[in-house]
Amino acid sequence: MTKEMISRRRFIEGGVVYGGALWWTLNLPRPRAAAAAQETEKRSTFSEAEWKTVEAVCGRIIPLDADPGAVEAGCVNFIDKALANEDAALAPVYSPCLAALEAVSQRRYKKPFPAIGPASQDALLMTLQDGQAPEWQEASMSASAFFETLRAHTLIGFLADPRHGGNRDFIGWKLVGYPGPRHHAGGYTPEQMNGTAPIVAVWGKEV
Repeated sequence: MTKEMISRRRFIEGGVVYGGALWWTLNLPRPRAAAAAQETEKRSTFSEAEWKTVEAVCGRIIPLDADPGAVEAGCVNFIDKALANEDAALAPVYSPCLAALEAVSQRRYKKPFPAIGPASQDALLMTLQDGQAPEWQEASMSASAFFETLRAHTLIGFLADPRHGGNRDFIGWKLVGYPGPRHHAGGYTPEQMNGTAPIVAVWGKEV
């Protein structure tokens, strides 16, 4: 996959997320999705096959390396709950596009996307990203537009508050050094604000 997609640290830490619309989206209230995520991790939107496909794509967008990636952070659960609630307008987009992605995988590799292996997954996703997948069947949006939608959802799931179903065990926040919207005592002291006292993250460690 491209260096942009492999090096999640350069992408996530480099200010792209914090400087634009994605950071604003991270902070949108999602009370219904949060309630659904707190209630269960069972599938709300995806079929079993769709869940596995989305999880596999998320795992290539933010892969496991020395640190946990999107699979470990539960990004697919975040997307599933989001599509069942505040992002429901996108739910009709996902199903036909996931079917189109699987059709590309079957035509090229004779296997479903989760089964083709990381190198082949990366190669296929690169063609989607670049709009160079001639096998892409007519769907609810173009291959490149769907890839960008899924990548944005993956990043949000990796960095949004864990109560929304992703960012399991604060994986995303730990990676970027974000202590959370509140620290363990409920707020920041003047000493913490001016840097003379440490800030304790919501997971109980100093950052």
